[in-house]
Amino acid sequence: MTEEKKTYFGYRLIPEDEKKGRVREVFDSVAEKYDLMNDLMSFFTHRLWKRSVAAETGLKKGESAIDVAGGTADIALLMAAMTGEEGRVVVYDINGEMIRAGRDKCIDRGFLENIAFVQGDAEDIAFADNTFHAATVAFGIRNVTNLEKAFREMTRVVKPGGKVVCLEFSHPESELIGTLYDIYSFNIIPSIGEMVTGNRDAYVYLPESIRKFPPQEELKKIMEDAGLFRVRYRNIFNGIAAIHAGYKV
Repeated sequence: MTEEKKTYFGYRLIPEDEKKGRVREVFDSVAEKYDLMNDLMSFFTHRLWKRSVAAETGLKKGESAIDVAGGTADIALLMAAMTGEEGRVVVYDINGEMIRAGRDKCIDRGFLENIAFVQGDAEDIAFADNTFHAATVAFGIRNVTNLEKAFREMTRVVKPGGKVVCLEFSHPESELIGTLYDIYSFNIIPSIGEMVTGNRDAYVYLPESIRKFPPQEELKKIMEDAGLFRVRYRNIFNGIAAIHAGYKV
């Protein structure tokens, strides 16, 4: 008999084929308050980090991009402003509730023509090779079952010379900051999540998934193995988050 493959959902080892469903349940439950929670948890600094991601793409007027696990469209909106009406940005997310929240936001802000929403799996992106000038993923890659496969897919759909940019929570360089971050993450964030969304478990999963995520150098190697070159990263707040970026040749 073939041994059942396992993966982590937070700190729990579960069958690989269960993870997508469990992640979907988490984001279904918090989609309506997802942006508010990001503001509260990061004291609004996530907005600055996302601006850095958009700037890192180097997109120009008329170009195209895909934001994988793009959910509520924060980065897509920034990239759409860069590419202009003649450009195209795709929000690609496996979760229908997150897509609905993002679409409503884009409609409210008047971005009706150059942002499209596609529901799909980051490990099997439903676009042809060499379609986009850039691919981004922010605070979403740690939720996929197979990191390597997701980065290979993002690399595949980017044109030669294009960039893949990843923003994700990471591992602080300072032991003191790491300890304080753990206290905040495991004690305060779940309480805020319970008050705002009514789902404490979703915000217990959040810090657990961050702690199980590969450190900066390991993620750099994963991106290189996916076919990206000149991969580099920049730590934010001592490594609480990091922006990784690499080129497709």
